[in-house]
Parts: sequence; structure tokens; C-alpha cells
Amino acid sequence: MLNHKGQALIEYVLIVAIISVITISLVSYFGGYLKDSITKTSCSLIDKEFESGENPGEGKCVDKKNETTP
Repeated sequence: MLNHKGQALIEYVLIVAIISVITISLVSYFGGYLKDSITKTSCSLIDKEFESGENPGEGKCVDKKNETTP
């Protein structure tokens, strides 16, 4: 009688490894956009204005411009 417990463990490890590689790849690719969306949300919480940068992930919070109408 053969023991297949080791084979099942290897399959689960491979599945977890593949999911990890895919997740890391997606976060690396979309990381700048995720950072910008989090920064944009935090800017609104601290009553500042979001200013986007040249590249994704380079956005920052700046003071709101005082717009006065004469």
C-alpha cells in the first residue's frame, strides 16, 4: 500500500507558491496606482488636496489653494 500524503502536501505547496507569485506580480505592477489611491484618500481625511506626480505612486498631499473670487 502506497502513502500519498507527501504528494498531496507537495501539490498544496505548489498551489500556494503559484498564488504567491501571481499576487506579488500584481502588486508590483499595480503598486503605484494602489499607493496613489491610498494617498488620495488620506489627503481628503487631513483636509488637503491630492497632487499627482509624473509616475504612478508619486502623488502627494498639498495644502488646498485658496480660491477667492473678486
